[in-house]
Amino acid sequence: MLISTVCAAVSAAGLGIALLTAYRKRYLAATRIAAYALIPVGLVMTGIIDWVTDLVLKPAVWAGFGVLALSAALFMITRAVERRGGGTGTRKERRAAAAGRPEAVAPGAAAPSLGPGRTARSSKGKSKPGAGDDFSDIEAILKKHGI
Repeated sequence: MLISTVCAAVSAAGLGIALLTAYRKRYLAATRIAAYALIPVGLVMTGIIDWVTDLVLKPAVWAGFGVLALSAALFMITRAVERRGGGTGTRKERRAAAAGRPEAVAPGAAAPSLGPGRTARSSKGKSKPGAGDDFSDIEAILKKHGI
């Protein structure tokens, strides 16, 4: 009831300001002020003000907003964990996925090097000791493509 009285007083004050503005021959501004001044009374008459005050003053409503916020936080946490790759399933599923991954070497290519100065022996050729060890993989790829 108090909110309805305050809204009526605000509207009356706004309409008074609109009348003073119209008295000064600024009719467009007076009409705009009157339109703004009628909004609080219209909100009270439609019941929107009562709905808003019931929404704001009930603790159960705020608890509901808290539950919704918790739900949104949990969704964001699970998305972040999923992006990092931690939420891929059980341990058995992760092991099966790791076993099914293809090798890092392309089919038909030479075996990957084992580090600087050492290479794995490919079936097509022998690795040569010395400075050319690092290029044996490249040579095998070039031979494969006929270059």
